[in-house]
Amino acid sequence: MASAIALRFRSGRFSRDFDFGGINLLLNYSDGCQSDCGYCGLARTRPGAYDDKSFIRVEWPLVRTDELVERMAEFESSMTRLCISMVTHGHAYRDTCDITERIVKAVRAPLSILAAPPTLNRERLERFKELGVDMIGIGLDAVTEELFRSLRTDVPAGGLKWEKYWEVITDSREIFGPWKVNVHTLVGLGEADEDLVRLFVQLREQEIFSYLFCFNPEPDSRMAEHPKSPIQRWRRVQLAKHLIETEGYGLDGFRFDDEGNLLSIDADRATVDAIVDTGIPFVTNGCPGENGEPGCTRPYGSYRPAEPFRDYPFVPTADDLVEIRQQMRLDEVLS
Repeated sequence: MASAIALRFRSGRFSRDFDFGGINLLLNYSDGCQSDCGYCGLARTRPGAYDDKSFIRVEWPLVRTDELVERMAEFESSMTRLCISMVTHGHAYRDTCDITERIVKAVRAPLSILAAPPTLNRERLERFKELGVDMIGIGLDAVTEELFRSLRTDVPAGGLKWEKYWEVITDSREIFGPWKVNVHTLVGLGEADEDLVRLFVQLREQEIFSYLFCFNPEPDSRMAEHPKSPIQRWRRVQLAKHLIETEGYGLDGFRFDDEGNLLSIDADRATVDAIVDTGIPFVTNGCPGENGEPGCTRPYGSYRPAEPFRDYPFVPTADDLVEIRQQMRLDEVLS
């Protein structure tokens, strides 16, 4: 919806003004996505017609590809990052190649693809690179194999394979290079803090970005009644990921209880205060723009406009940082 506003397909405004240039596209098919993830609004067995389903609880206005590319070219000067989100469908690879070619010819902004691993192999990933794709994202979401299988494999129309996702992650890293691959991780599916931290460290060592998303229940999905993570936990996970990815922290920088809950961070207060004061750990994780600046900011992807910000599509203000500190309660975790 934010992309539709930016491209003048819809009217609207944000609750707080900021520059928005990260255009997100989602492939659409009359028979929908063929996967059946337990938390997703596009899940195959979610009740209702596919046209009435939602992805991250927002409207995705349907537009013709030709008109879309024309609008992108018209507003190119404000575009910072473009992204095509695939779905699990037999035509997804073919159509993603077609749309990629059209966009790359018309628009300069860097292009990412959020891949659908069941539709891809190494040869197809290499083709994306040849067409001009800049980055590859993989929506792993569930950070442990056990969770992945329970939410994405052993479900009515499941069949997604943990091993296939990691094959695509590994191949993408080899093809696209360091820091040109990202793995989406959802906080709140039932994982422990230690599970998240271990994955963040593993991805950092492979020079792969980990992008944080906050689980938000989709009505009528199998996880519709599953609560999202308390904001205190979410803030601490955001900080932990930043310390790992940007400051070089390892697993030994964190202590956990027997259930894997974060007990403490081995860092001095002055260091953490300086990091929090930048506001950067709490900005939306997304692919960068052409010069390394935030490119994709997905406003309101993890919360509704009337709710407290989960991640910020801009650098938090001083007032925002006061609220963030209150939410995080750092004194309880700094050793």
